[in-house]
Amino acid sequence: MQELQATWTALKLGGLIIVPLSLLAIVALAIMLEKAFVYWRYARLSHDLLNLVETYGFAWADLEKILSGLDERHYYKRFFEVVIGNRHHPSWWTESRAADEAQLIETSLARRLWMLETIVTAAPLLGLVGTVVGMMRAFQIIGGEGIVNPTAVTGGVAEALIATVVGLVIALIALFGFNYFSRLQSQTMDEMERLGTRLIDHIRLDQEDDRS
Repeated sequence: MQELQATWTALKLGGLIIVPLSLLAIVALAIMLEKAFVYWRYARLSHDLLNLVETYGFAWADLEKILSGLDERHYYKRFFEVVIGNRHHPSWWTESRAADEAQLIETSLARRLWMLETIVTAAPLLGLVGTVVGMMRAFQIIGGEGIVNPTAVTGGVAEALIATVVGLVIALIALFGFNYFSRLQSQTMDEMERLGTRLIDHIRLDQEDDRS
């Protein structure tokens, strides 16, 4: 409890610049929590689905059965259903429709990541603004005959240092979040492309069997 109170006191010493920095921290945290929920709820690939798609000559009915148990907003369900719905067309047509859907999914996964990237840059700059303001406040107190109010000067320096630290901490957290979810997005799209290739190969196999 004492540590929380000490932290709150330190933040109050940071001056008004702590307010926009706090807003950036809340936005960054909200985005990261939302991304974590989306990947956990709508982008997880179950072992049953993965094993089935990796099976040579699997039955389309089995795939549809597994997909029926997924949420309508699940990204793999969206992607696979586009392939299934176009499997009776030429393979090049199916590939084109699947690529279009993958592009939409990638855009959805990347939504609001630019805000994290912006926070990575904006937070240290805001902290720097707080640093300058705090130092100006400290220097203004110093009169022509030297320091007339040491406590006030120390408060100005503390304001400068706290704003800098808070800005850097927020930027680091946002940077880690941005890099993590960017990598997760890339891995998800790579896996989706790989499994899409498996489905297209299955379609080609079915079409060859129909011609023979």
